Amino acid sequence: MTARTATAVASLALALTVSACSNFYEVPIETPIQPKMDVTPFQRVLIAGFLAGGSEDVDANLETVRLLRSQLRSKSSLRVIDADVLPLLELANEQRADKGPDTSAPASNGSSGAGSSGGGSGSNGSATPGGPSASQAPAAPAAGAGGKNAPKPGEAQHIRDEKDLQPLEGIFANVDFWKKIGEEYQNPLIVTGSVLFTAHARSGFVQREQEVIDQVGRRRVVPVRTYMERKGFILQPKFIFIDGRTGTTIYSESYKEEVLYSPQQATPALSSYFELMDRLVPSFLSTLSSQKIKGSRILMK
Repeated sequence: MTARTATAVASLALALTVSACSNFYEVPIETPIQPKMDVTPFQRVLIAGFLAGGSEDVDANLETVRLLRSQLRSKSSLRVIDADVLPLLELANEQRADKGPDTSAPASNGSSGAGSSGGGSGSNGSATPGGPSASQAPAAPAAGAGGKNAPKPGEAQHIRDEKDLQPLEGIFANVDFWKKIGEEYQNPLIVTGSVLFTAHARSGFVQREQEVIDQVGRRRVVPVRTYMERKGFILQPKFIFIDGRTGTTIYSESYKEEVLYSPQQATPALSSYFELMDRLVPSFLSTLSSQKIKGSRILMK
């Protein structure tokens, strides 16, 4: 009798506990994230332009400048400068033709950051002779004979991959070049860098869910491995932040995002570009301004 009574009491206590906790409610929360770099010395920001390459179906330079300016106008306290997009590829080619490929290696010491899907490293720009005109899109001055692999003056070089991009990155280390641009726009924070948007294909087995009907007529979903040739795009941007007062690089951050589609899915290149940039924009914004991550927690009564 005592054992039965103890069991009944325990069951009743358990039932009361479950009943008491059966009511729950969701509480929204916001988590602040501090910016990765100090932008208090600046009141204005100039999204200058990018070394862009890869797919010719998308003007990655123009589209990236437009997107970042639009995002900063609504989500940053910095005033966004409206200016013509610098044809950075042409300017970098001129610098390479004037100086040769051996002097185009950028500096590599400084602060560092990490992207959402790729590593990022900061770098301090090193002084480079020459500078741009303050009244128009500047070009690096002549300082020696060009290398045999450098493009001829007026000849455009299309960037297909990272190998083509590397000889042109010396423009980011040209302190005088960026300092002159900073003087023209009242010493803002300058955002530049490179953007590679390339087509990509991958073949292999992928797992997908398939609905089947068993022997008794029941519908079930089972995983099935299927060989598939998929096509998509890879986006590799590198954002470089330059102090317009000195022309030196104060921070840089690199990312890499990839998307693949099934053979039946025809997605335009521009749509894929924006899909991949949507993944990167929050991290870019968190570099310049504090952001809030919204979420929720479940509390039980």
